[in-house]
Amino acid sequence: MSIADSVSMPSPITGKALRDSFPTDIEALTFGLIRIRDYTLRLGPLDLIRFGRPDVTRSGVSWPIEGGLLARSAGGHLRIELQYGRLVESLDDYRPMLPRPLYSLTQVPVHHLLTRLHLLRVRGRRPEVGPPADRSRRIAAGAIDAVCCLSMAALIGRRRQRLPVLLGLAAGYHIACWTLSGVTLGGAVMKQRVVSVDGSKLTVGQALARLALLPLAAVRMRDVHDEIAGTDVISI
Repeated sequence: MSIADSVSMPSPITGKALRDSFPTDIEALTFGLIRIRDYTLRLGPLDLIRFGRPDVTRSGVSWPIEGGLLARSAGGHLRIELQYGRLVESLDDYRPMLPRPLYSLTQVPVHHLLTRLHLLRVRGRRPEVGPPADRSRRIAAGAIDAVCCLSMAALIGRRRQRLPVLLGLAAGYHIACWTLSGVTLGGAVMKQRVVSVDGSKLTVGQALARLALLPLAAVRMRDVHDEIAGTDVISI
């Protein structure tokens, strides 16, 4: 089994920096649930994947896979390297414990999401991909989108069903807009777009993470959803 993800990387980076950032980012992105200790990816007491000693090069790093609960047997490599202006993370010749269809439905989406978020964190937010949208305009855009979703829910759902309908509509509306163009109705009115920090479109996983983290951002009064999802809102 082989899968890969990549993001644009405007500046050089060493293999040592890539090696050191991987465990730190995985722990941060999973809120400490998953940790890497002694080259082992762990969930509490469970050894999910055991890696061998990393092979560090000038612009990349590679870990051999030696076993773990998620691996049927030893074999394959996890690689992160800089290639012609792109930061590429690949999982080659991995032998998952789960049957391929079940693995594709469960582990693969999680792997793609964590990989992309990790790569975007390594890439960083500098240089910016566009002028940041003004906070007051972001709030106004959010209010327009909220009114839009509330209006649609009122038209479609019955009184007792309006909350489930509203939540479903809001999720579908935002995920579709963010992944297809980055622009919601509110964003179009306020002239702003949601993008990944490397300028690319959001993936479905990123959009889901950003949406799920919006309540946390509201509580902390900080753009936690953008920090974790590797996204930004720019003026257009």
